[in-house]
Amino acid sequence: MDPEVKPTKPKTRQAQAPRERGLDRVIKLFSYLHSMRRPVRLAEIPKGIDAPRSTIYSLVGILAEAGILEVNGDDNRVSFGKLMYIYGSSYLRENSTLERGKNAVDRLAEQTGETCELCVRHNNRQLIVHTALGSRPLRISSEAGSEIPLPWTASGRVLLSSWSEREIKELFEANDYILPNQRAIDPDSFVTECHSAKSMSTFTTVGLINSFSQCIAAPVTDASGNIEATICFVLPLDIPSSRKSELEDELIATAHKISI
Repeated sequence: MDPEVKPTKPKTRQAQAPRERGLDRVIKLFSYLHSMRRPVRLAEIPKGIDAPRSTIYSLVGILAEAGILEVNGDDNRVSFGKLMYIYGSSYLRENSTLERGKNAVDRLAEQTGETCELCVRHNNRQLIVHTALGSRPLRISSEAGSEIPLPWTASGRVLLSSWSEREIKELFEANDYILPNQRAIDPDSFVTECHSAKSMSTFTTVGLINSFSQCIAAPVTDASGNIEATICFVLPLDIPSSRKSELEDELIATAHKISI
């Protein structure tokens, strides 16, 4: 007769916690490297993400061995590895809307000579997925990978246009409404503008991030009509109204083409 086999006790949430904390640190590490926008000395990272030095050194070693991170042997500077690019390419290949949007941004910038962007929402930030600079000498600080508070942008209002007042206000903290020039956006006015954007083909903001540009954003929707992204022009304030109208028409037509 076979010996009695005791049932295996299921793993508890407490037993899994160390692994979850490790994953949290990996995510914080990635966010920190992304925000720095340059290779970072290994010794800076533990302080930068408030984590134990031994843990971070071990994580960096594992991720570097896997090709997800790279460590320069001369000065121990850490950066994203080649495998991250491959993963990003896979995401674009599987998300046809963003792939079409990326191609449309390049085409619009080349045809019009104006700076064009493709944007999505990431938590309470606008994430610029792709940027193509125009031919005019318009200096903007945003580039692909930049994250900007949603209340600062036209795309933010479009991306939140179907959200309720409660949902919008719960998304932000007080400093999200403070513009670079320290002027504060009224939260109630922001909600009103978001809801206004729902019935508009484009939405325009003027002089929010800086004093010399305006942004026109149009929604890109999925098969259910939900707003998945925006495509937008960044234009100088003094652009003629007739030219602005032409660009708005082109933006609307392009957004329709790349929507599902």
